[in-house]
Amino acid sequence: MALSMSDLAKTTQDVYERNAARFDAERAKILFEKKWIDCFLGFVPEAGHVLDLGCGSGEPIAGYIIGKGYKLTGVDASAAMLRLAREKFPNGDWRKMDMRALDLPELFHGILGWNSFFHLTRDEQRAVLPKLMAHLAPSAVLMLTVGPEEGEVTGQVGDDTVYHASLSREEYRSILVFEGMSMIEFVVEDPDCDYHTILLAQKAPGPDQSI
Repeated sequence: MALSMSDLAKTTQDVYERNAARFDAERAKILFEKKWIDCFLGFVPEAGHVLDLGCGSGEPIAGYIIGKGYKLTGVDASAAMLRLAREKFPNGDWRKMDMRALDLPELFHGILGWNSFFHLTRDEQRAVLPKLMAHLAPSAVLMLTVGPEEGEVTGQVGDDTVYHASLSREEYRSILVFEGMSMIEFVVEDPDCDYHTILLAQKAPGPDQSI
């Protein structure tokens, strides 16, 4: 019997734990996301600190960012994924944590949630967005992949069905503005990025800063 959407949403961590090696093996390493990762990094100061939220095995995105000379902290809820990341990048800063309970001592110049944030339910997204913004330094940037419209859909990881959800563009913008951020880009199903929908936003500068 197929799971309801609410029940399916609770299985995401188990799906990735089961499929870590297969997901890593099948995950495209050509970095089709490069255009957007470079855009994101363009707002991060040289050698700035980036939080990779849902870092998975660390390839290809975390490895690319580390290779560019940025400090990177990778967070993931899957121990199996983090084991792979530590094997690939033994000197990396890899931490096991569920983004829904994100609580880190650092502020970051950029937070990236590529193909991770959208596994949260809509209510979880509404609760987690302020947590992310609280971890951003003044003028820092947030980039997430989200859905093209409000709703719930399913995807596939290995042979397992996995949950995805999104708020509307208007609701994302409203939450961002309330938290002192502005939306820089919201591109729906970018054909140059494997049809991902990308949200890029920036936190307001501090009182002694300018963008």
